Order: sequence, then C-alpha cells, then structure tokens
Amino acid sequence: MNIINKQIPDVLVFEPKVFGDHRGFFMETWRKEWFLNIGVNYDFVQDNQSKSVQGTLRGLHYQTQHSQGKYIRVLKGEIYDVVVDLRESSKTFGQWLGETLSEENKKGLWVPPGFAHGFYVVSEDAEISYKCTDYYAAEYERTLLWNDPALGIDWPLVDNDVVLSQKDAKGCLFSDCEYYP
Repeated sequence: MNIINKQIPDVLVFEPKVFGDHRGFFMETWRKEWFLNIGVNYDFVQDNQSKSVQGTLRGLHYQTQHSQGKYIRVLKGEIYDVVVDLRESSKTFGQWLGETLSEENKKGLWVPPGFAHGFYVVSEDAEISYKCTDYYAAEYERTLLWNDPALGIDWPLVDNDVVLSQKDAKGCLFSDCEYYP
C-alpha cells in the first residue's frame, strides 16, 4: 500500500497494490496496521454504502458531536471527493481538498474527524463505500453549503448539472457554521 500525504495534514490517499491477471484482480483495501503504522488509531464502528447518479452532489456533511473519521472508496464509477477542514485549532482551518476516486484508480481517502465531507458523481453513476469511526447521529448532523464562495471549491461539474437534496441545497455558509475546537 502506498500512502500519500496531501496538502492538508492528516488527510491521506491510499493507493493499493493491485494483483491482476486474465481472471481479474485482487487487492487489500484496508488493514488496521496501515493506520497504526502512521499513528492513526481509530476503531471503525460503521460501514456505509451509497449509490448515486451522475450529477449528484452529496454534502458537505459533518457532525458537531460524534465527529466521524471516514475511509472512503469507490466500488463503481468515479467521484470527485471534497473535504473541508473545520478544526479551528488547525493551521489548515477553512481549507478544502479535492481528490478523484474511482473504480479505475482504486484509491482510498482517509478523512479524520473534524472535516466536512462531500462528493460529486462524475460518471454515469457511482457506488461508494466508507468506513466510519463513530455512529451516524442525525441530531448533530450539519451541512456546509457546497458552493459557498468563501470556500471557492472547484467542483468538476458535468454540463453544470448538480442534483441536490433539499438538505444539501440549504447548507450553511462557512462563516455561519459550527466548527470543531
């Protein structure tokens, strides 16, 4: 496994070793020791999977309590995955990072607790799997507005098409949202 540090500390990209032949391929997608070896010691308590059609933008979601660290992978299709640092004590507070994840590149993305997370579906459809370090807590869930000009996220929109839930369309501006200490 090749682990790549990104411009926001603690956000990591995992590139697996893929063993393929005429039958298909095999790869390890997650090992606790990979995380322990780089000083990340969380227990994953919940696995989620979602499927979305092209143009769907989910997020940017976070929880004000029971903040979830997430290890995200794409099983089918391609997404542009975005995280925003909401940790007030961080040197990268308010900065965002985007990464293309796909069934082709097989990358995984580690997003530690304290970040808002969302993704945009670039392909015809996409299936995403993610492991979480804490349980979903609806009463603490918040949504940061995906197109807040203060963040300046450069989403790779296909034909300027964005399919949003009502909740995601009404997200808060960065200047008005709750942060982490």
